[in-house]
Amino acid sequence: MQQPPLAGTRVLEVGNYMAGPFCGMQLADLGADVIKVEDPRGGDLSRRLEPIVDGESGNFVRLNRGKRSIALDLKSPEGTEAFRRLASHA
Repeated sequence: MQQPPLAGTRVLEVGNYMAGPFCGMQLADLGADVIKVEDPRGGDLSRRLEPIVDGESGNFVRLNRGKRSIALDLKSPEGTEAFRRLASHA
């Protein structure tokens, strides 16, 4: 079986709402290891979009399938350093 075209590629997604997560979804569909970076003070705005099913936004679930996720405060020195460590492996 052939590997997906982006297998072995790591992507850090810092997009929010629709456009960034949609692009990240497409990269994940092509085999990339996508790590979604969210603000710990509320996360991606699309978490609150309807329809809400079983406590989760259907749009959020759809746009973020196949991704891993981490909450980082990119305004703090600790969050910035953690992001830099992740980026060094992307």
